[in-house]
Amino acid sequence: MRYVSMTSHNIGMNLATEQYLMNEKDFGQEPLVLFYYEEPCIIVGRNQNTAEEINQDYVKEHNIRVTRRLSGGGAVYQDLGNLCFSFVVPSDSEEFGDFKSFTQPIVDVLHKMGATTAEVSGRNDILVDGKKFSGNAMYSKNGKTFSHGTLMLNVDLSVVADALHVAQDKIASKGIKSVRSRVTNLRPYLAKEYQDIDVPTFRDDLLKGLFNVDSLEEIKDKQYVVTPEDQKEIDKIYEQYYNNWDWVYGKNPEFTTKRRKHFNMGTIDARLDIKDGVIKNVKFFGDFFGPQDVTHLADQLKGVKYDRDAIAAVLEKAGTAQYITGIPTAEIADLLA
Repeated sequence: MRYVSMTSHNIGMNLATEQYLMNEKDFGQEPLVLFYYEEPCIIVGRNQNTAEEINQDYVKEHNIRVTRRLSGGGAVYQDLGNLCFSFVVPSDSEEFGDFKSFTQPIVDVLHKMGATTAEVSGRNDILVDGKKFSGNAMYSKNGKTFSHGTLMLNVDLSVVADALHVAQDKIASKGIKSVRSRVTNLRPYLAKEYQDIDVPTFRDDLLKGLFNVDSLEEIKDKQYVVTPEDQKEIDKIYEQYYNNWDWVYGKNPEFTTKRRKHFNMGTIDARLDIKDGVIKNVKFFGDFFGPQDVTHLADQLKGVKYDRDAIAAVLEKAGTAQYITGIPTAEIADLLA
């Protein structure tokens, strides 16, 4: 087995690295294990509606990065208290969907670290005392498969509910919905000597356990270090996918969203149809006033990217006061997106 310890704390860059190593590097029949951790972010599954999974206002206010991954499954929140792991293997070595084959080696090491009740459960979770601390997803292409997962060591759980919560009556789509589970951090379940362990040390201890060695020095020949040439190709993947609005939001399934708010000068109730990340239709309802027919404003929003800044630019140019009097344009833009 070979391993990579990523140095970036940008989820998009780490996913790009994982994708590159899977598709472009040949390690023969040797499995490759990757470890990485990142600053606050949300990663939605390949078939999900990003808008349906995240609390956009909270995410923007707290500078939480949002991206989409290649694999399926549900949305997850991560911060620097979470460690990600990924196994890359030839597709013929494991059955697709057999998450236990990939996660059991991690669980075995966790048992040695004191988390004796950790267990693979259900389709793709790892639980401790019946509470979820790890979710896993899988992707296969061109004879290779990766299975990647989370390990919530010391995540700020107070953020999870706010960042991933969206009112159920606001959005309806055909996207795959996340199933919320009772989650916990792993650190309290580890042995006493691990109660203050940080993520880098946790990663190194897992590596030593997986390779059954006492020191990483013993397996330094097993480490693969990304080269400058590798990084140039990884940067291209990052821009093409993980830092690309069209990939993160434009790949959303078609959906409708209801946006309603009461202002001092009246209530706006907007219904928007979105396809491929673009507004296809919008209707305004409410008890607001305006000298011009609001349908003219709605017509100007058709074909606009479903993004707050793009919407705001159109509203500014249109002059919202003639359609919706007394409510600032910026506040209308905030409401719609």
